[in-house]
Amino acid sequence: MSKPFFLKSIAFFILSLPSLICFSQSVPSSIIYHQLQQLKETKRVLYVAAHPDDENTQLIAALRNGEHVEVAYLSLTRGDGGQNLIGKELGIELGQIRTQELLQARATDGGKQFFTRAMDFGYSKNPDETLQNWDKQKVLSDVVWIVRKFRPDIIITRFNTEPGGNHGHHTTSAILAEEAFDLASNPSVFPEQLDYVQTWQPKRIFWNSYNFGGEFKADKNEQYAVFKVGEFNSLLGQTYSQIAADSRTMHKSQGFGATPRIGAADDNLQFIKGEPFKTSAFEGIPNRWAQLEGGKEIETMIQRAIDKFNFTEPVVNLNALTDIRSKLLQLNTKEAWVEEKTKKVDELIFELLGLKMEFVTDQELGYAGEKIQARLVVNNPSAVLLTDVSLQLYDTYYVSDKKSVTNNEPAQIPVEFTIADNTPLSQPYWLINPVVDAIYDVEEQQMIGKPFNDLKMGGDLMFKINGQNFKIIIPLEYKYNDQVDGEVKQPFTIVPEIDLNVSDQNVFLIPGVDPVVSISVNFNGEMKKGKLTFKNLQESEFEILGTEENIAQKKRIYQVSFNLDKNEKREVIAEFTTSEGKLYDQITHRISYKHIPNLTYFSPAAINLIQENWKVSGAKIGYIMGAGDDVPAVLTSLGYQVDGIIDFSLENLSQYKSIVVGIRAYNTNTELAANQQNLMTYVENGGTLVVQYNVSRPLLIENLGPYPFSISRDRVTVENSPFEADWEHPILAEPNQITVADFDDWIQERGLYFESDIAPEYSTPLSFQDPGEDPLNGSLIYANYGKGTYIYTGISFFRELPAGVPGATKLFINLIEQ
Repeated sequence: MSKPFFLKSIAFFILSLPSLICFSQSVPSSIIYHQLQQLKETKRVLYVAAHPDDENTQLIAALRNGEHVEVAYLSLTRGDGGQNLIGKELGIELGQIRTQELLQARATDGGKQFFTRAMDFGYSKNPDETLQNWDKQKVLSDVVWIVRKFRPDIIITRFNTEPGGNHGHHTTSAILAEEAFDLASNPSVFPEQLDYVQTWQPKRIFWNSYNFGGEFKADKNEQYAVFKVGEFNSLLGQTYSQIAADSRTMHKSQGFGATPRIGAADDNLQFIKGEPFKTSAFEGIPNRWAQLEGGKEIETMIQRAIDKFNFTEPVVNLNALTDIRSKLLQLNTKEAWVEEKTKKVDELIFELLGLKMEFVTDQELGYAGEKIQARLVVNNPSAVLLTDVSLQLYDTYYVSDKKSVTNNEPAQIPVEFTIADNTPLSQPYWLINPVVDAIYDVEEQQMIGKPFNDLKMGGDLMFKINGQNFKIIIPLEYKYNDQVDGEVKQPFTIVPEIDLNVSDQNVFLIPGVDPVVSISVNFNGEMKKGKLTFKNLQESEFEILGTEENIAQKKRIYQVSFNLDKNEKREVIAEFTTSEGKLYDQITHRISYKHIPNLTYFSPAAINLIQENWKVSGAKIGYIMGAGDDVPAVLTSLGYQVDGIIDFSLENLSQYKSIVVGIRAYNTNTELAANQQNLMTYVENGGTLVVQYNVSRPLLIENLGPYPFSISRDRVTVENSPFEADWEHPILAEPNQITVADFDDWIQERGLYFESDIAPEYSTPLSFQDPGEDPLNGSLIYANYGKGTYIYTGISFFRELPAGVPGATKLFINLIEQ
């Protein structure tokens, strides 16, 4: 057994994610050989677009694995404004999911990942509209920062700079990339960055030209560089098309599962500006090894290791790699790419030996002041001696009693420590401060561009191989065995000692509804006495009706009612103050999907109090779930009795006054599609059916309503855009009179995927229009069918209702009450 050393208290350890190494090394020798080829190459490419899933994974895969160049994708946004096919997360939650999906995509195709501070605020129709929402100088500075930091030889944009017929974010990404190409070498531009990086001039910038819906046709007036992107890589056992499809399939929240193209394929890069070339996009790009004193010798050593590589006994290659490492460490340079190469050599050495190193615990969450039991495991299946194994957590060392680790006999070191009081929560760095004008407020320059936080719990793992000292940062992880998936590891996460939950985000104070809200105070440590209050609320405006102590679950549940003096919407925040005077007001949010690591973030325990004189029947409502949304919770808060529908028999459907179909249900819900005729009969017999938006492809059935209509790509993206209304139409007049003010203060957009080719049996009581465009009347269609009512709408109720937008909520009540 190893001898334990104990640490009384540690603070969080700052990790730089790019410096982390895969700690479970088990790859075939062909992959190691392939990585040696990448080690030799020094060219760098930056690919630029607007969102997760905009990137051309086939080109990235071919460049990284065929040309062996270092490739990074800069996505201006995290995709916060998109839709979600796998769950109900939207906004900042979806942005975190899509960030991790991009990281999984890059782990698949071999690229790196960067972001700017721009928030995806939703669809925009041109770059002018985009830059009315984004502070152009801030986003441009971020693009310049990444160019200076990553130092690409060429830049490739996914889109061109011509507005029209494209997402405004897309066009803006190309505009900013071209401007950054011109500005990054100018020391007078964003000079504050030069405290951390130097200016840089890429050699060329290209547009990754394409032709949607047909074969690419070159413009005879333009010059192109062409890359083969469908080739088979015998070392990897895959074509670049296969790698690309696997990478794109990581964008699961967008429904982008991909099937690889079979056969040869070309990607065409249209030359935009920079140094002229004759045949190759990389023409004239200097070899970085040749620019370093001692660099050519290292390049020669790498080539010799490639030429003499032993595939059947990989450990034989160890001396060549440790010699290369020794020379790299002797270089007198601060070039970031050299540091990357050195870490890559470390990774290759660990792969050769088949090392497994893990610092793990049996719990996923911890709070400041909590004592943690963990263990360090280091295993070396090879006969090479790995000696002097130790783990440093600040000023305390944990040392193995094994003189050496070899021949598949692991060293195991128990580690016990206390999380320091000043350890910050595991909040994604871009969410620490409030968003300002669709820009995430990130104050620290060196955090800008990073996919996720640098802050993790961990320490320095040290050992010797071949007489050389190795020191790597190893994160603390939660490890467990899942009965289905086997071994699972998740990030160790810092949460508050006390957090809160609220039963309702939106509380409607309307006639006939007397809501009682449950506020749960959750104790991760010992239960403490304290007082519950509300920020932005007088004590006379709420009443605590009761309190329940749940000792087993370590929570205290308060039942609270509210009473406002006038009709208004007011946001209040629940606060719990302990008897020691410490205030807690955060909700801990957890997001879990198998294709990405577990996600955690924190937000104030906010409640929207909405007091109105609306008429609501409180009737029994059926809800047919689609891709996922939070509308049912809002309907329940309004006093409706909401059931999820899984039984589509007419007998079951007939009990509901109205049935609501969730977003993209006709794209995802096969049971719904199979029972469409029963739904039409339900309407014909007197029911009301409200169908929310779908996309045109893939639709599970052709006819969604009793009369024909099509689904277009029309949308209105300005949330407070002009509109026209037929105020006498039943939808706008009954049971609540809709007014002009009800269209104020909407969020993100009016709606999307509006209806077109609308049969005359439908009425269209609303039309919206974006600035400078014609009105669109396909946001909401209404028809009487038999004794009942059919309504289809592309209005973004799935965004407006969970956000507590009063006017949109009032309008949705009218839809249900028809």
